[in-house]
Amino acid sequence: MGRVGVLLLNLGGPEKLEDVGPFLYNLFSDPEIIRLPFPWLQKPLAWFIAWRRTKKSQENYRKIGGGSPLRRITEAQAQALKEQLHALGQEANIYIGMRYWHPYTEEAIARIIQDGIKKLVILPLYPQFSISTSGSSFRLLEKLWQEDPKLQHVEYTLIPSWYKQPGYLQAMAELIAQELEQVPNKDEAHIFFSAHGVPKSYVEEAGDPYQQQIEECTYLIMQTLNRPNAYTLAYQSRVGPVEWLRPYTEDAIAQLAAQGVKDLVVVPISFVSEHIETLEEIDLEYREIAEEAGIDNFRRVPALNTHPVFIRALADLIIDALNSPNLKLSQVTQMKKKVKIYPPEGWEWGLTTSAEVWNGRIAMLGFIALIIELITGRGLLHMVGIL
Repeated sequence: MGRVGVLLLNLGGPEKLEDVGPFLYNLFSDPEIIRLPFPWLQKPLAWFIAWRRTKKSQENYRKIGGGSPLRRITEAQAQALKEQLHALGQEANIYIGMRYWHPYTEEAIARIIQDGIKKLVILPLYPQFSISTSGSSFRLLEKLWQEDPKLQHVEYTLIPSWYKQPGYLQAMAELIAQELEQVPNKDEAHIFFSAHGVPKSYVEEAGDPYQQQIEECTYLIMQTLNRPNAYTLAYQSRVGPVEWLRPYTEDAIAQLAAQGVKDLVVVPISFVSEHIETLEEIDLEYREIAEEAGIDNFRRVPALNTHPVFIRALADLIIDALNSPNLKLSQVTQMKKKVKIYPPEGWEWGLTTSAEVWNGRIAMLGFIALIIELITGRGLLHMVGIL
């Protein structure tokens, strides 16, 4: 088999306050995040948005210690995974590839080539697949494989999702059970799964399996937990004017409070490590909403981080992948069709369904409205405070 490598994929985040501006520039330079009618505007607009929003975003990161802990935690996960694989008799080099900050996916690929890796397992640290998370990274990797002849010598396989993995489910159940034990009426506490949302069009038009996988994953975790508690699944972090998956987390919290729920145990189901969406959005923003609505006891289940059962689950996934037929990037990166995201995936002119809002002067007015929204920080730019 030759030298084995494992590439862990994640989003990335600014590690210190001075990183926030460059991180935002990278984020908004990506056409997967903002689709413009004029590609030459992409980088100038990204620079302007980053300049305009850096201070506000820095305030959010200052609330959680001055930067994202994502890289530090991912590096700890990588080290724990390397040790677990060694204990199971499988030697492997572990690489980290972030989408928008160091170490970039491109940096990891360069190291993989330099180290002479012969067999690579690509493992996204997203349990559920979405075209906007794992899919985005897979599309980048597919592009790198097409452009670099040296990568033709690297045999690879990938794991598109792993939300059904028994060890992962067990680790989640253990963390939830530990939190329930801290609640006075543990059987009466409401378990609240908060997943990162995606636009509804991803699911209905592009065939994104994310919603189905999240719903099934929630069910499987509750089956593994085997407790009588009622539970709810909602979606956080929506941005822009289009409809996202419902119910929205803030609305669901308010509704539960109105129904008399006093003890709420929040589970960040989309995230395997602490970052701004758990530490700031859930712990601060949603806690405030819950307490103002009358929920007395708001508790949040910690992210998996380096939980030993979770690390063993990742190791088992890798060993299984090494012993199974290879799965290629081209098999999982294609959407069924382009979808209207915010901003829209494609800009069309003429008498077409997708063009009706954007024709003629209406299109220009819509584009101006988009720029105003980006500059003022309303809507889409809320994302910079939760990534």
